[in-house]
Amino acid sequence: MPKQPSAPARHVLRWARVAVAVFVSACALLGAVRLVAPATGGTEGEPGGVRQQLTFIRAALDDGAGAGAQQQFPEGYFFLHALYGLSWVELGMREPAGEARAEAVREARWALGRLDSADGRAAFSAELVPSYGVFYRGWTNWLRGGVLSLLPQGERESAEVRRFAADSAALGAAFDDSASPYLAAYPRQAWPVDSTVAMASLRLHDTLLPARFTGTVERWTDGVRQRLDPRTGLLPHRVAPDTGDPLEVARGTSQSIIQRFLPDIDPDFAREQYMRFRDRYVVTPLGLGPTTREYPKGMDGPADVDSGPLPLGVSLSATVVTLGAAQVQGDASLAEGIANYGELLGMPVSTPWTKRYAFGLIPIGDAFVAWSKTARPWVAQTPAPPPSHLSSWWRVPLLALLLVVGAAPWLPALLRRLPHHRFRGRPPAVPVRRIWRQRLAKTGSQRPGE
Repeated sequence: MPKQPSAPARHVLRWARVAVAVFVSACALLGAVRLVAPATGGTEGEPGGVRQQLTFIRAALDDGAGAGAQQQFPEGYFFLHALYGLSWVELGMREPAGEARAEAVREARWALGRLDSADGRAAFSAELVPSYGVFYRGWTNWLRGGVLSLLPQGERESAEVRRFAADSAALGAAFDDSASPYLAAYPRQAWPVDSTVAMASLRLHDTLLPARFTGTVERWTDGVRQRLDPRTGLLPHRVAPDTGDPLEVARGTSQSIIQRFLPDIDPDFAREQYMRFRDRYVVTPLGLGPTTREYPKGMDGPADVDSGPLPLGVSLSATVVTLGAAQVQGDASLAEGIANYGELLGMPVSTPWTKRYAFGLIPIGDAFVAWSKTARPWVAQTPAPPPSHLSSWWRVPLLALLLVVGAAPWLPALLRRLPHHRFRGRPPAVPVRRIWRQRLAKTGSQRPGE
């Protein structure tokens, strides 16, 4: 027979099992709390944890995370700095004039300075029109306008105002001279999402400075309506650089950004596009939480560096950015649902000073989360909420699963404590030694041979 563990060893094993059970149950309880606790601040309140995220991202940038992101993504350096600065602008818009807003201006200017450098422009071509392409010019112009929007008119630096006006003029002239509504981001390559960001920056210009791009915006919108993706009725993912004709079906990674910016360009067109996008791309695989497909329902395609892996057709990056698009559209139930699902699956680690998702292994992912949670329109008013797309019961299967996981470690001990009952049918086996004791007690005799 195998040797039984000693009493001290059994004691240690028993307490080890208790410790594991407590840990598993605590994790399940924490997951349940993250699934139901408010995770966004809407367009007015400040979402909890974002400042701690930005503290982590700034420390990562100071340690060279921008160069690391560039090795992972084609615009990794640019996006990590741009989203850091834009998130600070979003927070600053929620603050009255004072130290908190001054901090937002300071950090956003720091990020803009990193973009307006040789490293920030390294991935782009100076030969394009406008120089360095619509991707670089559109995002930097949006961030520059965001910094100006945090400052009273009398406190804006004249150099910043002149630069914003000049860059906006260069973008406007390029759109006016183009046969296509979509300008090139790289030589002979154009993506509608990049021109959407640039066009939103021109609308922002006309709210901060004397208006001059109304005609440009209207012509752009008309050109876009004439070149929609025939399969989905949405802006296509990639287009012919000369004509703007669709070359690739609308995809979740670009659509989620497009839906974030369209409301500041044309609110009515944006609502129409958002409803199409939500109907064709937002899903709940396996009946669990809300996510965003990379390709429309009924269609599958290859993953790439932007989409990441596509389990069940879902793109994690597109899902995160859809949170911001939903918030800008007033779709609070979807925004909160995606945020809660992310709090459960993203494994955030928090300290009193920092917060990071996925153990901080991909800082650019944290930047997208912070930017999405702080989303709000900059030019237009937040529209009325659309009809709900997400069932109010979507959390129930996940909560039930967490309940099972949390209770499972305690079930063996609970079963051992249950009283024995008699069951109909075959009685439970009785040990032979107990049978002999019962017979001896009745007869007073001994067993044979005793």
